[in-house]
Amino acid sequence: MIETNRPAAAPADDEPDLLRDQFRQLLRYRRLIGAGIGVGLLGGVYLGISTADTYVATADVVLRAPTDDPFNPSLAPDKAINIGSERQVALSSSIANEAAKKLGVGASGFAALRSGLQVTNPPQTMVLRFTYTADSPKEAAKRANTMTEAYLLKRQEALDATRDKMVKGYKEQRDPIAKQLDELSKEIARMPAGAGRDAASSSKTDLQSEVGGYNTKITKLEALDMTPGRVTSAATAPTATDGPGVIMSLALGAAVGLALGLLAAWVRLVFDPAPRSEGDVARALRAPVLGYLPRDRTGGGPLLAAGEADPRLAEEYRSVAFRLAYDARFADRRRLLVVAPRGSSETAAAVAVNLAASFAETGKDVLLIEADLRTPVLASQLPTDAGGRPRWSQTPGSPSAGGRHADTEWPDGRQLVVDAGESGSFDLIPGERARNVPRSLTSARATRLISEADSPNSTVVVLAPPVLSYADALALVDRVDGVLVVCDPRAVHRTDLSRIRELISGAGGTVLGAVLHAPLPGEKRRGKDTAGPAPVASGAGPQAAAKSGKPVPQPQPIPYEVAEPEQHIPGDGTDTVALRTVRMGRR
Repeated sequence: MIETNRPAAAPADDEPDLLRDQFRQLLRYRRLIGAGIGVGLLGGVYLGISTADTYVATADVVLRAPTDDPFNPSLAPDKAINIGSERQVALSSSIANEAAKKLGVGASGFAALRSGLQVTNPPQTMVLRFTYTADSPKEAAKRANTMTEAYLLKRQEALDATRDKMVKGYKEQRDPIAKQLDELSKEIARMPAGAGRDAASSSKTDLQSEVGGYNTKITKLEALDMTPGRVTSAATAPTATDGPGVIMSLALGAAVGLALGLLAAWVRLVFDPAPRSEGDVARALRAPVLGYLPRDRTGGGPLLAAGEADPRLAEEYRSVAFRLAYDARFADRRRLLVVAPRGSSETAAAVAVNLAASFAETGKDVLLIEADLRTPVLASQLPTDAGGRPRWSQTPGSPSAGGRHADTEWPDGRQLVVDAGESGSFDLIPGERARNVPRSLTSARATRLISEADSPNSTVVVLAPPVLSYADALALVDRVDGVLVVCDPRAVHRTDLSRIRELISGAGGTVLGAVLHAPLPGEKRRGKDTAGPAPVASGAGPQAAAKSGKPVPQPQPIPYEVAEPEQHIPGDGTDTVALRTVRMGRR
């Protein structure tokens, strides 16, 4: 035998496979990705329209510091000029006011005039770049040049004002000394020769030297080149709009929107509690995924997939049965418990029925036990006929012995034969509403019924209610051992699967694998209308009606597609119905 029930180990790190798997997982959230692309396209349309009539003109100005020798290599302009401060001056309101006077812009348009200007400084240069944005190319060029001229004029005025202030200060310091020198010169002229005249002449020399120093400083300041800078590139009218265009804007918007959509999908994927892939299911259950049922195109087909127009579903069931048959743990005892995590067990019932048919097709004696004693429906949905097994239940008064139904708890010995068409037939122990479900499932008769798998060439398949909704399945785990979990990966959480594994392992069982399926047809449309038949009051079942002599009411099956007029719905399992007309109901 080939051991297929091994704990799911983490696959080897294969970067291309991991990337492909993550990309497939992101594509599960197509709506988020589509919404991101839509938002990006809207932004691209807005960008294309808003920049369709926008023109940008640029003028460059090179700044220079005042100097008396422009060819002196020891003079560093960046030491004398703070380019950051000059940029702020170029953006100030004083420059805008000067430009507004030249352009004839009033107070109402002053804010718009100032907002259209941008001044930047290319790195490692003494250049200020004046960029102006306007609605027309000529206006953009005109305003850029005007702003440049206003800045140079204001800078020239500031430099001249600084020089004039310094010259004035030197003159104010020089004039008193010069006046003192003139008075001393007159006194020396009147003094006779001698020591006094020599001392006065020495003081005169000192005063002349001091006045000469001030004159030198004033002369040097007046000789400075005060040019604030020069325009290296005047603004010209642009020939095209500044925007990227509608087509380019749409392309950029689509790219940005795709990135936003993928980011949103990734965030949604990170916080999604549902299994993201079959590997997540396998890791949570520590058991392999034995199959993935294809989506039913018929919108709720027959419970038995054999003979359907689309053979993919039947082949998938055969594949799952083949993998189970080669599992050493299942082959040892051939007892299989089929359960769903929670909610509806409709698909679990279909899996149990079709696995029974697949095992019967291989020549095994298959017994399907409906251990769902809360909403039993298989007898009303399968083509059945009376049978002769199980042998232990052949007691007087049992249905197979010719008597009527005994007033006993489930299982009461009633047994049916299901016609699976080309697959053959298998036995069905239908479920019945019981007064005490746990006692019925753990009774000695139920244990002897499940032990039918100990017979040579026999297989027992047990269908139980959802394992997280009721504890019925856990009561059967130690008798069956092998458990098959049937779930929709998008409707179950990873924590639910881990909890199922822990519950089954704690009860002494083993998870053989999982069968995944897509959402049921019409599940979103029906919403929560998935309840089973209304409970039957104690003592109001078929046995009680038979005792009273009143007609036995037929059980109302859950809605399914109506058969042809010449066919009818089986109620007590005494007639056979064509397989292709029986429709699967909601559980």
